[in-house]
Amino acid sequence: MAEYQTKIQDYKVEAVDSLKSEFEGVQDYIFTNYRGLTVAQITELRDKLRKENALFKVVKNRFAKIALRDMEQPAVDEHLTGPTAVALAKGESGPVAKILFEIAKDLPLEVKGGIINGNVFDAEQVEAFSKLPTRHELIAMLMGTMRAPVQHVVYVLNAVPTKLVRTLQAVADKKQAG
Repeated sequence: MAEYQTKIQDYKVEAVDSLKSEFEGVQDYIFTNYRGLTVAQITELRDKLRKENALFKVVKNRFAKIALRDMEQPAVDEHLTGPTAVALAKGESGPVAKILFEIAKDLPLEVKGGIINGNVFDAEQVEAFSKLPTRHELIAMLMGTMRAPVQHVVYVLNAVPTKLVRTLQAVADKKQAG
């Protein structure tokens, strides 16, 4: 008896390869359930995400599982059920998650979970991640903290000549008056 061998359709291989090419260069993936969104709402969401250097792609779950496995990403089978769209963050993923949760307040969009920095996050963890400050905000906070001591030194160094000038002015005013 001959062994049973599954024939893989060429269009399926091409679809997985296409997904892998779209997933290239992406570090973070946020999985959503988009059921109930209209085409106009999805277009609006895509426009907002595009400003943050991210894509919103409707995927076939089986193809996404194969593509992620081939790219050696962690298994996220529990998030790839039902209608699924993936937010692909090419840059920083914090603002992308914020946009998704802001839209989810008003529209029937549900965040299922994600892969962030190589770790699998559930929906609550992604929401907590979205509330963290962005990289640029953290750098601004750090720079403000680093600038404060230097600024105080400048004030102290500036106070000595200012006090001397005020003292000399007071002496000059006293001599003029007397």
